[in-house]
Order: sequence, then structure tokens, then C-alpha cells
Amino acid sequence: MTPWLLLTATLPSHPSALRVRVWRALKATGAGPLREGVHLLPAFAPTAPALWEVEGLIRASGAEAHLLEVQARDAAQEQAFQALFDRADLYAELRQSVAEAHQALPTASEAELKKTLRSLEHQLHALQATDFFPGAAGEQAAYALRDLQDKVLRHLSPGEPQASTVSIERLPLGDFQGQTWATRRRPWVDRLASAWLIQRFIDASPTFVWLDDPAQCPPTALGYDFDHARFSHVGNRVTFEVLTHSFGLDTDPGLQRLGALVHCIDVGGTPVDEAPGVETLVRGLQTQHPTDDTLLVACCPLFDALYAALKAHP
Repeated sequence: MTPWLLLTATLPSHPSALRVRVWRALKATGAGPLREGVHLLPAFAPTAPALWEVEGLIRASGAEAHLLEVQARDAAQEQAFQALFDRADLYAELRQSVAEAHQALPTASEAELKKTLRSLEHQLHALQATDFFPGAAGEQAAYALRDLQDKVLRHLSPGEPQASTVSIERLPLGDFQGQTWATRRRPWVDRLASAWLIQRFIDASPTFVWLDDPAQCPPTALGYDFDHARFSHVGNRVTFEVLTHSFGLDTDPGLQRLGALVHCIDVGGTPVDEAPGVETLVRGLQTQHPTDDTLLVACCPLFDALYAALKAHP
């Protein structure tokens, strides 16, 4: 049987500010209402400590509140309790929003598509945070959103590589010095961050080549971030993350967080607070620097600063 937390509270009609504050706090925990003034939450929920804080808030205001640890008396009651946390309808609404975004894909602007994706990703993560008994509905919604993310990526960046399923081998840095590294021209965040990573952490004296056609990659160059390149997307990892893993750099907390940021901007997924600002800065730098070599030079101080900040505050 699931261990449960049961909060009972009697709130005064006035001041109304207390009722609003308690309602918002309860909503944030994902607690389910049994009846007015009685809320239930699985004791294992990550938000359970916040429910104890709600009890303290109510008591501190002078109102009555009790937080009890209980168990269902039988299987039928356990099922009724868990039904309070059925998110299937909310996931269905999310899938409907994803379907509408699919329909708008051909005519929507890049800014509109990215705004829509960010909103849908936020909704999914918020739902998952209080989906204490996950099931098929959540998996279907997550799959639908991943499919939309992939289609938006293909629509906005036709040359983006398909993720492979190969295993990522660990490589010695000593074998990759003084190399020529080749990728698609007019690089976006993943390619720029990967070039920064290469020259800061992997190859002490790299040369970069920007390809009009990846199929014309020189045979002696190390290709990255295009289909069939030596380094590209693998599974759920973007090229930056593949490079950090390949060269044993993925234990660096600054590079881990920078990888999550690059991942968010490049293919979506878990929202990162800094992503919209970094995306805007890189677009501005692209406008200012028509050649890819000068663009990389201009972007390196940006990634230096991001790495320092993310490493200092993990």
C-alpha cells in the first residue's frame, strides 16, 4: 500500500490573501482534494516536504491544520486515492496542443515555432513533476512532443543530422592534436559550442573547415555534426555532449550544464533558463559576422563566460 500524507485545514474566510496563498501552495505540490479542506499526497512525492510547509504556514497564521500519515484501508480505497492523481485528461489536452502545432508547422514562423515548443515542453515537465503514478498517457504525450520537436528541427534546419544508435567510445586526447575539424557552414549553437570545446579542451591547435556540402568533407578531416560524421548526434545526445563523453570531459560540472544548455537550444527537451538569452546573442553574432571563422572567434568569449558561470554555480 502507498503511504499517504493527509492534510486537513480549516481556514478563515478573511483575510482572503491567506486562502489564495494556501491554494497556490497546495496546487504546486500536486496534492489531490478529497473534499474541501482535506488534501492527499503520496508520501514519496518529491513535493511532500512542501506539504509540511503548507501545514506550518496555516498554523503560523493562527488557523487549524493537521498533517497525518495514513494508509488506505483496502485495495478499493487505494485505487480511489490514486485516481485523484490521474493526469490522463491533462496529457490528452497536451497531445491536442501538439497536434495543433503539427498543423501550423508549414506556415508558422521560426519564432512562433520555438515559442510553441518551449510552452509545450514546459507544460509536459510541469505535468510530469506531479504525475506520481505515471502510465501510458504520459508516455504517449512525451512521444508526441518528441515527434513534434524532431519535425520542427527538420523544418528549420534541413541539414541537421539524424541521431545514430552507435555506442560512444572513449578516446585519448593525444591522438587528436593538430587535426582538421569539418562541419556545416553557418554554424548554429551545437556546432559553435563544439568548435569552442574542441579548441579549449580537446585539440590544442585545431583547424576548422566550414562545408557547403558535408558530402565533400575532406577524407583527412574529422567531421562533426552531420550525418555519417565522426562525431554527431547519438541517441539523445547532441554533438557537444557526444564530444564531452568521447573525451572523458562529461564529469566537469560546467561542461555538463553547458551541454544541457546546448541540447535545449539545439533539439529542445528540458528547459534551461539561460537558453532564450544565449539563442538571441548567437543570432545577433551571426548577423554581425558573415564569415564562419570570425563568427567562431566572436562566440568563444560567450562560451568562455557561460562555462565559467555554470561551473561556478552548479
